[in-house]
Amino acid sequence: MAAPSAGVSCEDFSEFQETLRAMRTIDDRIVHELNTTIPTVSFAGKVDATQTCKQLYESLIAAHRSREYAIKNCIAQTSTVVNKLRDERLKDADDLALIKQLRKEQTKLKLMQSELNVEEVVNDRSLKIFNERCRIHYKPPKSP
Repeated sequence: MAAPSAGVSCEDFSEFQETLRAMRTIDDRIVHELNTTIPTVSFAGKVDATQTCKQLYESLIAAHRSREYAIKNCIAQTSTVVNKLRDERLKDADDLALIKQLRKEQTKLKLMQSELNVEEVVNDRSLKIFNERCRIHYKPPKSP
């Protein structure tokens, strides 16, 4: 599972956010994807809607897991940096550059943690739309 997040940089928050935005393409385009792949009643015989919905669901879930892994991985990396900087600050409380770097990393950590909330909203929205359009064609397995 590490491969999908290999391109996610945790150093620069703007780059991190841009990478997530690109990874969310499947969620951003779900309505279009459903409109172009799930047949209307008149075309129902020409496309296997069950298979199409199943493939789309599996792609969605894989994308959600990949993004969650990437976000949590960056949170863990940034937390490690914050803890290291805190330890250094305890040794030298007067180092202004160190204090500034610590604040910067703490802010980045909070922003990354807020991305987990954004991710939850994006995932819920996508799954709701998926269920509205695919519920009669495909029933996803229950999450454990």
